[in-house]
Amino acid sequence: MINQTFLMDKLKEAGFEFSQPNQLAERFDRYAEMLVEWNEKINLTAITAPDDIVIKHFVDSLLLLKAYDVPQNASMIDVGTGAGFPSVPVAMARNDIKLTLMDSLNKRINFLMELTNALGVNAACVHARAEEFGQKPEYREQFDVACARAVAHLRELSEYCLPFVRVGGAFVALKSVGLEQELEEANAAIGLLGGKVEDICRFTLPDGAERAIAVIRKIRPTPKKFPRPYGKIKKNPLNKA
Repeated sequence: MINQTFLMDKLKEAGFEFSQPNQLAERFDRYAEMLVEWNEKINLTAITAPDDIVIKHFVDSLLLLKAYDVPQNASMIDVGTGAGFPSVPVAMARNDIKLTLMDSLNKRINFLMELTNALGVNAACVHARAEEFGQKPEYREQFDVACARAVAHLRELSEYCLPFVRVGGAFVALKSVGLEQELEEANAAIGLLGGKVEDICRFTLPDGAERAIAVIRKIRPTPKKFPRPYGKIKKNPLNKA
């Protein structure tokens, strides 16, 4: 499916070194095969060319580990994970991470269950809406790291994700262009939700695309009224409330 040498070359160029590179490359090859196979049945991704999968899914996702030093044995929740990006590649590279994959579409959860089983990734796959499970005691402020690679505005993403993060942990958001404006518009909401922007890391993918990753530290508990129901989040963004 993918050119495994191409994958490992691009990861090396990005500064990654792995103890068992051949084994890891084979697992990423299986990931790509399953992604394309399942994509014919359910909508998972518009990116299906092998080299594009390598760069825009695998390398892109692993940049999270360059932006944030994930603690050993950390618990991580990927909110609205879709086809498993960014967290499944991260967990493949770091098998100490305790992963929870959350998505609102059950068909994607079925794919993720088969995927993680095939790849040997230890992950809980949860069919849920973030704004609902963010209020549940067994999920609320229970994770060291929440991550999302999504097109949603950082303001809304923060309301979905920060409630899952324990105080001292971090929400890591993978974004593309326009992050400065989003941060300006989201800053008040992030503070209200108990977060503080700690770092912004910028990367250039091998195809020249620009990436920015925001690291938001959880410095105090999220007020109990957040996250609000989906309709309120959509209709009344926090900085406009």
